[in-house]
Amino acid sequence: MWMKQQTPNQSQQQGQPQSQPQAISTPSFQRSSDPASDPNAFSRPGAPGARGLACIGASLEIKGRISAEEDLQIDGRVEGPVSVRGHRLTVGRSGQLSSEVSSRELVVFGKVTGNINASDRVEIKKDGAVIGDIQTARISIEDGAIFKGRIEIDRPNSKPSSVPALKPEPTTALVGAD
Repeated sequence: MWMKQQTPNQSQQQGQPQSQPQAISTPSFQRSSDPASDPNAFSRPGAPGARGLACIGASLEIKGRISAEEDLQIDGRVEGPVSVRGHRLTVGRSGQLSSEVSSRELVVFGKVTGNINASDRVEIKKDGAVIGDIQTARISIEDGAIFKGRIEIDRPNSKPSSVPALKPEPTTALVGAD
């Protein structure tokens, strides 16, 4: 068992009540003015730095247009166009989108059904699925991911255009030609 060592003053005062409380030394914590330069600064692991992140939880179902001016993570169900221009859209493992998507970056862990226009890049992770056409400058599709559609790679210096909708090619049939 651990025993506290007594100093000569404490052994003499053991039977007497103390009139003044003794100071207990505790480590002091201070925030640094620059958290990036101080490894001991308080921060939440995995928290984005200066960028905001909005989340749509797994229990939410949204039908309608979503427009955001910050990074967005979707873990629920969304039906309708999603526009996160200039920011990152992440579709979580439980996320399901049935919509047209416009963003700077798109990371898919869940399922997206609809055309995608990402000005920078698209990542489809191993459990992710995309059914629709993709227009982007860069793309990454991991082994095990599901993709069905067309991919159009834009050059980074060119102006991105919208993904054209698939239209059936016109066919002509001659009726009654003998």
